[in-house]
Amino acid sequence: MRSVLLFIFLFCTTASSFGQNMTVDLLIETIKQEADTIKVENNTIEFEFNDALLICIHDENANRMRIIAPIVRKEQLDEEEILNALVANFHSVLDVKYALSDEILWSVFAHPLKQLSEAQVIDAIQQVYAAAITFGDSYSSTNLVFPGNTKKVEKPKPKSLKKT
Repeated sequence: MRSVLLFIFLFCTTASSFGQNMTVDLLIETIKQEADTIKVENNTIEFEFNDALLICIHDENANRMRIIAPIVRKEQLDEEEILNALVANFHSVLDVKYALSDEILWSVFAHPLKQLSEAQVIDAIQQVYAAAITFGDSYSSTNLVFPGNTKKVEKPKPKSLKKT
């Protein structure tokens, strides 16, 4: 019995030390496979996914990456939508969060770069997209919802930002 437990322990600790080894090149290639269009400039990858603008920003030195999608300008939000987004951050936008930056509400996925798998990149793209298009409606990134107080006040969906 001890030898079985020792084997399991060694297997788990050894397997966990061989983490993913995502590189910027592999990140770009993975996004290319999913994107309708793509534009790479320095540490920024702009791409369209199902006619929505998504942006991936990466920093190899800091071992971080983000995939983001603009949703709506802050001045177009009302208090109920902001509160619904905060509730969704806890219950229904799982690996993605709603966040406000530069006067824009974004759908955001952030993760350590090197530890990221190709499957996680694909899932992140889908979740960022879903959270962006369901804002103002179901506020969700997947079909999963954590239990609890998920009551939201339903409002008409705000207009999307126009590309400039």
